[in-house]
This record gives sequence, structure tokens and C-alpha cells, in this order.
Amino acid sequence: MVAIKDMLDGQTVIRADGRKVDELRPVRITRHFTDVPEGSVLVECGNTRVMCTATFTAGVPRWRKDSGLGWVTAEYAMLPRATADRTDRESVRGKIGGRTHEISRLIGRCLRGVVDMKALGENQVQIDCDVLQADGGTRTASITGAYVALVDAMRWAEKHKHIRSADRVIKDSVSAVSVGVIDGKPMLDLPYIEDSKAMTDMNVAMTGSGEFIEIQGTAEHRPFNRAELNTLLDLAEKGNKELQAAQQAALAQD
Repeated sequence: MVAIKDMLDGQTVIRADGRKVDELRPVRITRHFTDVPEGSVLVECGNTRVMCTATFTAGVPRWRKDSGLGWVTAEYAMLPRATADRTDRESVRGKIGGRTHEISRLIGRCLRGVVDMKALGENQVQIDCDVLQADGGTRTASITGAYVALVDAMRWAEKHKHIRSADRVIKDSVSAVSVGVIDGKPMLDLPYIEDSKAMTDMNVAMTGSGEFIEIQGTAEHRPFNRAELNTLLDLAEKGNKELQAAQQAALAQD
């Protein structure tokens, strides 16, 4: 089997949307998207659009009381017509789906990975990620946007004397991106048309310092080898660095 790393060298494949295999979709991060939450962000990755809000609350859940530690949690949902066909709201169905639970936990884990809970104190931040339009990569876009919303919420908390320093609470940045193998070719940042036929599909969350928080990878049609995995991780690292630059550029604007 030809290693994907070898296939990537000198790669000239042009994708359906005109991108190179190692190119992100256009990324746009809009802060203060809505007025009420302590942090509110619209993140756009190509045609995928997610609204991420961060709510700061003094106090922690009962099980966390008297620990001196804070808590960060997340919820994920999709609007009924975020996709080509309408789906019922899970609240109407009366049951939260397994995929929704999985993604909510993923977002929460990624954010907690860059938060100093002791510096946060006995305060809680609740993140809500609502997909307005889905075209692949909704969970990774949610993580990328949620981080910016979290930083804004921490800045609000510092300004209102709930915490001593936002910079002490946020230890590092975090972003996430998808990678995959489509028709034997490694690609970065998959839209739905590529994701739906991927031979390997992977989501990678990384910190600004280059460490991994989450790697989710699945072979759909054939197994992948170590060389292929390494190449996909290299692509993800490149994409995450670019996403983190976009995060910092957005946070520098006030």
C-alpha cells in the first residue's frame, strides 16, 4: 500500500470547491454576535455556521461545592433546518440523541483541557453551541468558536471582579479540525460531500502549544496504517495552527 505521506508530497489535486488538499475552508470568527451572553461568537468554516455562547455563573454544581474549583460544561444542538432535510428538535422528541451527547462531552473536554479550574474558583461557565447551518465539521467548528466565546466570558468575569485574571484561567488556546482520506487522498477540513464518502475520517483537537486534547479517527472502508495516520496528524496540525491564528486575530479586535 502506498503511504499517504508519499502521496501528499507534490500533491496537486484540486477539490470540488477549488481548494488544495491541505487548505482550510474560509474561516470567519465574529465576536459579540448577540448582546446578552458574557461570550457570544459566530464561527463560519465554509458553509458551516455555528453560534457559540458562554454563560458565566457564580457558583458550581452541588457535587463541586467547597472544592475551590470551577467547572466548564457544554451543550451542542442543531437547528431543525441546519441540514438539507428538516430534523425534529430533540426537545420535541423527548430524548437527546447519542450523537448530541457525544459532541457535547467532546466540546466540554476540549475546553476544560485549557482551563485552570483553581484560578476559575467556584464559578461555572456553560457553553452552548447551536449549529445554524451544517456542511461538515460542525463539532470541530464548535470547539474553535467556543474557545473564543470562553475567553470573552473570562474577560467579562475579570472586569466584573468575579475572577482575578482571565489570563490565569485560560492556560492555552484550543481549536479543532477534521481530516480524512477521500479516494485515497489525504485532505484537510472536510465539507459534507467529502465527509460522507471518506475512507478515513478524523477529528483532531489541539492546543496552541501543539499538544493534543482529542483524536477521533475511524476507518470507514479500509483500515489505515501508521504512515497514513502520521500524515493526517500533520495536516491537522497545520490546520489547527491556522485556526488558532484566526482565533487570536479575532480576540485582538475590540
